[in-house]
Amino acid sequence: MDLFPILVICFCLILCLLWNQRRAKGKLPPGPTPLPIIGNILQINMKDMNKSLNMLAKEYGPVFTVHFGPKPTVILHGYEAIKEALIDRGEEFSGRGEFPVLHKTSQGLGVVFSNGELWKQTRRFSLMVLRNMGMGKKTIEDRIQEEALCLVEALKKTKGSPCDPSFLLGCVPCNVICSVIFQSRFEYNDEKFLTLMKYFHQNFEIVSTPWVQFCNAFPFVIDYLPGSHNQLYKNVEKQKNFILDKIKEHQDSLDHNHPRDFIDYFLIKMEQEKHNKQSEFTMDNLIITVWDLFSAGTETTSTTMRYGLLLLLKHPEVSAKVQEEIQQVVGRNRSPCMKDRSSMPYTDAVVHEIQRFIDLVPTNVPHAVTQDVKFREYIIPKGTTVITSLNSVLYDDKEFPNPEKFDPGHFLDKSGNFKKSDYFMPFSSGKRVCAGEGLARMELFLILTNILQNFTLKSLVDPKDIDITPVNKNFGSIPRFYELCFIPV
Repeated sequence: MDLFPILVICFCLILCLLWNQRRAKGKLPPGPTPLPIIGNILQINMKDMNKSLNMLAKEYGPVFTVHFGPKPTVILHGYEAIKEALIDRGEEFSGRGEFPVLHKTSQGLGVVFSNGELWKQTRRFSLMVLRNMGMGKKTIEDRIQEEALCLVEALKKTKGSPCDPSFLLGCVPCNVICSVIFQSRFEYNDEKFLTLMKYFHQNFEIVSTPWVQFCNAFPFVIDYLPGSHNQLYKNVEKQKNFILDKIKEHQDSLDHNHPRDFIDYFLIKMEQEKHNKQSEFTMDNLIITVWDLFSAGTETTSTTMRYGLLLLLKHPEVSAKVQEEIQQVVGRNRSPCMKDRSSMPYTDAVVHEIQRFIDLVPTNVPHAVTQDVKFREYIIPKGTTVITSLNSVLYDDKEFPNPEKFDPGHFLDKSGNFKKSDYFMPFSSGKRVCAGEGLARMELFLILTNILQNFTLKSLVDPKDIDITPVNKNFGSIPRFYELCFIPV
């Protein structure tokens, strides 16, 4: 019996020795001393990981190492370190880091969680098709405006009664993506559409929980323990089945000379490369790529708008100034368009400040180095996961004075003109920058201006009592549940 604790101590000492040798060999950046197996997990607040990383950055500097479980992760904190990695040395930091919970669903396919040649070919092809489908052009703006008008009509039907805006705010980006992928849209009362939206909403909330962060640190538990990750897998499987049904419909009506949407373009590419055994254009990759476009293009914009309206309820004076600017520039006889943005600096600043303040994905989607990298005075071994703290950039107090305060003035100069900032990185930066950034910017501006052109937002409680702190702040920042009234103007 007395021998057992001695063996345990010896085992732990051997593990520590092996880890220290590995760290010395790689010359990884400094960081807190990890415990065997669990790493630094006890030193990280899993409910607000970002807060812990900010504290560690004060002690170890802008480049440091943390162990989430047994594996080391390099943390980049602050604008200079992140710019150096993602922009100046973008190719070396263009790998996708480990996210085991979602890797099980993607199997390394698609555009978000893929790597290497598969990622390069799929991303390049997807961007080309999206441009062909009007992304960044007037045609996609027209689609957003049409959906924004549908949203306005749906909000009018609430007749000023209290409502949860979550579903309706997600309808615009989801239907815009549907028009690109399926060349069709859904009515807001369509049961399939309602279910699809519910799954996107649930998935984003699940991946933002402390439990999923724990599963990512210790992926061996994923297949054996109950938990919300299992609900995520059920949701994704149903979404994949929905996508597969749509693909089969496209296969039956495909015209190689007249592709209608993203699926048609991909199916034609598959046919062109059917004799290439190394082709990355497979049915499995098509399903995951469509799922990626849906997930990235729907819930992120929806959550940003939902959080944004909560901030405007908290700050009715900001909402009133936006309405005043809309009235001056657009008036009441037409809908807002993207050309108006240059004449609406305050509204543009509000949209930017919403994105900065809510800090939607605080630690970004993990990156990885594609080769052994000498970064500053350290050596980061090939394949090492790298976390870039977007929060540390969006909340930089030198660039944005009083960053904890919601203030559109962060993006305005002394004359009231819109002021750009290199520190505005809600979509990340570099090789892995969000492929839908241009689309999301259009959607946020047009949705917000269409709502405030037609409605005044009314809170059910006193603005000073509104809690704008997120209910979760891990992978994503999730706003608290609230209701409001859309009062026609």
